[in-house]
Amino acid sequence: MKGNKLGLSQAQLDAYWMPFTGNRQFKRDPRMMVAAQGSYYTDADGRKIFDGLSGLWTCGFGHNIEKINAAIAKQARTLDFSPSFQYGHKGAFELAERITQFMPEGLNRVFFCGSGSEATDTALKLARGYWRKLGRAGKTKLIGRAKGYHGVNFGGISVGGIGGNKAIFGESVAADHLPHTWLPENAFSRGLPLQGADRADELLELIALHDASNIAAVIVEPLAGSGGVFPPPVGYLQRLRKICDDHDILLIFDEVICAFGRMGANTGAEAFGVKPDMINIAKQLTNGAMPMGAVIVRQDIYDCFMATDAPDYAPEIPHGYTYSAHPLACAAGLASLEVLEDENMIQRVQAISPFFESAVHELGNCANVVDVRNYGLAAGLTLQAYPGEPLRRPFEVAMSMWEKGFYVRYGGDTLQLGLPFIVEQAEITSLVNALADSLAETA
Repeated sequence: MKGNKLGLSQAQLDAYWMPFTGNRQFKRDPRMMVAAQGSYYTDADGRKIFDGLSGLWTCGFGHNIEKINAAIAKQARTLDFSPSFQYGHKGAFELAERITQFMPEGLNRVFFCGSGSEATDTALKLARGYWRKLGRAGKTKLIGRAKGYHGVNFGGISVGGIGGNKAIFGESVAADHLPHTWLPENAFSRGLPLQGADRADELLELIALHDASNIAAVIVEPLAGSGGVFPPPVGYLQRLRKICDDHDILLIFDEVICAFGRMGANTGAEAFGVKPDMINIAKQLTNGAMPMGAVIVRQDIYDCFMATDAPDYAPEIPHGYTYSAHPLACAAGLASLEVLEDENMIQRVQAISPFFESAVHELGNCANVVDVRNYGLAAGLTLQAYPGEPLRRPFEVAMSMWEKGFYVRYGGDTLQLGLPFIVEQAEITSLVNALADSLAETA
């Protein structure tokens, strides 16, 4: 057993309740990472494993980046922790201003948290609080989208549209959902699907049902990532933006996967030409080296909270986290954004994406591949399910890939690829060829 190769006892293996994992299967046959460098992990057997998901959509620059490591180490020796309630440290303000340089014009106020899940709950609370501050307290309804993923806190699973993530937990925050944009006529689309912009008009039906006076916000991923990688149809996000504008509804983009390069742009908002009222970020903000998330809002949303008759020493909003703007995370974020610019990471994504698109769509000829979708350095494959076992085939393909030396994401009926920005053409070819073989093994 690989766990025992690392000197782990069975008691140690049993003690850790792993997230989003089949714990019973894993602990019979653990898949252990022991090191990482560049685009590769090293497993407990000493094998090099190509990182086909950039960690968890986190490590686009590759692993073990010296500039980021050095920044974290220096910060740890200087100021390991600083309270974010009523006190501050220099790095938090520097990083906040730096982040705004990558955001659409007008989104210039940054609220830090510890993850994408916390960013979702923060944005939803800010949306409700904003309308209440404006004297429109009835605007509380939240609208997400089917197949959407917004983390696993109660707010996130409420607006999220992946049934398996919430069915076991019962009632959560009241929310409604737009339909997803995965349409049969768009199968095997390259880049943005041409059909489906009218799916945004379903928001008008929800407005008719709930009335705009009761709706606080719509939250969507510009490109839906963890639900299966679904790029937005041409014109879809523009239509959502207009409907929200026409009915005084805030539009939130969850860019935890999209922001800082993966779409070949600073943000998904930039890539797809639509400016939301808030943007959630995490993951690539620190290249995965430290946990961190944030919500970036319009100036007037921030100003609304500042416009209060309370004494100036009173908090304007009762919200925050112990680890908001953690000094080590801020150091990692500042260094990561330096790497993003200095190493021309966005240009690398733009340059390699056409080759990736062409290669990954070759898998459409493989048995049991129902659809292939892509944009930037993200792709999703939907696989034909075994009768009564929709999760099995992606798991089997991913395990076959692991044995071949490749880590890919499996979830639901999909395989997901999120390649490092530093990937080479030969590595893409090797990955795609291995996937073709693994898919053939499950035919």
